Formats: sequence, C-alpha cells, structure tokens
Amino acid sequence: MGWVEVIVLGLVQGLTEFLPISSSAHLRITSAIFFRQDAGASFTAVTQLGTEAAVLVYFAKDIWRITRTWVVGIWDRSVRSSLDYRMAWYVIVGTIPIGIFGLLFKDDIRTAARNLWLVATVLIVFAFILAFAEFWGRQTRTIKNFTMRDAIVMGFAQAMALIPGVSRSGGTLTAGLFLNLTREVAARYSFLLAIPAVLISGLFSLPDVFDSSGHHPSGAQMVVATVIAFGVGYASIAWLLRYVSHHTLYLFVLYRVALGSLVLALLMTGTIAAT
Repeated sequence: MGWVEVIVLGLVQGLTEFLPISSSAHLRITSAIFFRQDAGASFTAVTQLGTEAAVLVYFAKDIWRITRTWVVGIWDRSVRSSLDYRMAWYVIVGTIPIGIFGLLFKDDIRTAARNLWLVATVLIVFAFILAFAEFWGRQTRTIKNFTMRDAIVMGFAQAMALIPGVSRSGGTLTAGLFLNLTREVAARYSFLLAIPAVLISGLFSLPDVFDSSGHHPSGAQMVVATVIAFGVGYASIAWLLRYVSHHTLYLFVLYRVALGSLVLALLMTGTIAAT
C-alpha cells in the first residue's frame, strides 16, 4: 500500500466517520475509484480506532463522569437513579446487538457486504429512510427522556452499519429521530454508543490488517493513517454537533443519493469493479 493511499484513506476516515454518510462505504469507494483495490474491512476497523480516540478526548469529562457513577452505583443504590448511571447501562446494552451480529456475520462483512453494487444501493435506500425520519420525527424528547427502549432500538440501528453504506451515525441518528429524540441528543448518544464497539472491533482486526499476504499497509503507514483519522475526526465531532443543533439532515440525504448514483453509474459502465 502506497503512502498517498494511506494518507488519503486516513483523511477520508476522519472526515466521514461521524457524518451520516458511512465511512466504510467511503473508504471502499475511494479505494475502488482512485487505487483500484480494496483496502479491506480490517483497515477500516483499525483506522476507526483513531476516530474513536477523538471521541474519548472530546467527551473525556462526560465519559469519566458516567464511568465513575456506574462503578459507584454498583455498590451505592442512591446513585442508581441518576442519568449518568443509567447512561452507562444504555451504552452497555446498546452495544450488545452489534457484538452479536458482528460475530455471526464476520466473514460476510469482510467479503459479500463490500460489493459495490450493495454499497451503492444501501447508500441510496438509507438516504430516503433518513429523510423520512427527519420529516416525521417530532424531536420533542431530550436527554432527560432517554430510556432503555431508546438504547436498544438505537443499538440495533448501529448493528445495521456493519453493512457499508448504512453508516453507524446515520443509522443511530435515523432511529433517534423516529423515537422523537432531538438530533443533538441522538448524535451524542451515537458517539458514546460507538466507543466500545469500535474499540473492540479495531483491536481484534489488528492482526488481520498486517497480514503478510496481498495488499496491506506497514506498521508505520497504519499509525499515520490512524493519527490522521484522529485529528480530522476530532474536528468533525465539533462541527457535526454544532450543525445538527441548527440544521436538518437533508444535506446528507442529497449527498448519499448523489454518491450512490455515481457509483452505480461507474459500475454500469464498467469503470470500476464491484469486488
């Protein structure tokens, strides 16, 4: 894997991880159009460690407070009614679906799910689902109204993002809007919910990304890509939280449809290969 490819994919990962446009789809499409080869699901999983490190830094105070309250709450019943204690359990329970489906369909995620016909179609289909959620959702519920039902529904929505094109943040934001949560609340929970799933996935994928066969990065290249993803991802978090507080998600809907349509056109003309 060349250095230009590593740098470009690191930038793409950082720019797209937190937007509802699917970072895994963008890495897959960018690799196919510009580099004529798939960087692989493991490369995606490991570079996501960089963007999740950005989440850990950006939300460090919140994460520390929630974790500390949860630990105290195991022994002290008086704090179990607090939002922080409940939020810890919401993240734990919400992570279960992606863990189960990730294990069950691990091989398909790395192979069949990365077919560009599927990726492009999913980009478009879920764009319309996101648009409907934006139109239908009343956005009347704040973080104080968040419940275990919300955590479970959004957890299953996150699991759908195992298919490139769905988008982890897109799936959870869509589910949050259908649950009448505000965009900002849905986005904040989405960031927290992604932490355990992405960290575990990335760590387990480390051996695969350095496989000695075929198209793979060196250790130095992987570090650089992950650091780039961290820096750009940190800026993306701040931007997205400000954006969703004052704007609808229709811009992302239009972008997804346009990108999906472009990929379908390139596939139909034989400009790029589906696998």
